[in-house]
Amino acid sequence: MLRRLLPESIFPRKLSENAERRLRLAQARAEESVIRAHVDNALMFVDTLAEDLSFDRAIDNYIRVMGIPEPLASVVATRTLVVLGQDLVPYRKRAKEDVRVDEPTRPALRIARAR
Repeated sequence: MLRRLLPESIFPRKLSENAERRLRLAQARAEESVIRAHVDNALMFVDTLAEDLSFDRAIDNYIRVMGIPEPLASVVATRTLVVLGQDLVPYRKRAKEDVRVDEPTRPALRIARAR
């Protein structure tokens, strides 16, 4: 009976290669948004608990309270520490003179749309 209501031609089981590629890109963007939201919330947690807990314990508590599973928990903790560290340890930019001429430069990554 369900086969008549939901024929396979309407909902194919296998996606086309282009659809599969778009799905992977959309999934990556969604995962990145979830990570960014967790990092923002962990930073707010650190700020709120600054008087009571050290920043690393506040991050650990956030991960535990939110029930974030591994490996996502490690990513959230690391990125939160990176944001906190940007204020403490300035990023060291190399001058153009320091770049070696014999080192190959990498081309920019481009994602071409399939035709």
